[in-house]
Amino acid sequence: MYVPLKSLRAALLFAAVATASAYAQPGHGQPPPGHGGIPPGQAKKMDRGDLPPGQAKKMDWRFRGDEREHFRGYYEQDARRWQRRHRPNFYAGYAIPRTYVVQTVPPAYYSGLQPPPPGYRYGYYEGYVVAYNPTTRVIADVVDLVGALSGR
Repeated sequence: MYVPLKSLRAALLFAAVATASAYAQPGHGQPPPGHGGIPPGQAKKMDRGDLPPGQAKKMDWRFRGDEREHFRGYYEQDARRWQRRHRPNFYAGYAIPRTYVVQTVPPAYYSGLQPPPPGYRYGYYEGYVVAYNPTTRVIADVVDLVGALSGR
């Protein structure tokens, strides 16, 4: 029986690799299990609850109370400026532009309102509750909810 030399070499190589991998020690050439690639001395410290060097100082930083108030005041003021700048102005007697999609008033707001005048309905847009005529889109009355909340 004739076996090609290349096939014989491939079979022997496969058998040798399979046998060697079966007898190899598990984890050989890998860091010890449980350390995650951290040196053993440092891993012992971490098992006690210590943080790696340099990490404890990073974790210690927090906002103080006065800084928290400073940021809150700054961003609230900035939010009010943005709302005033980017919100439309609705006035009684003016028409709502056709590009504005006026939504129905949320039930939480509607419960405290009187019924709208005949031929009008309530709508909500960008923090405003408006009583408007749905055919002509002319505003009868305006309630600025955001302005009332921000003290405007």
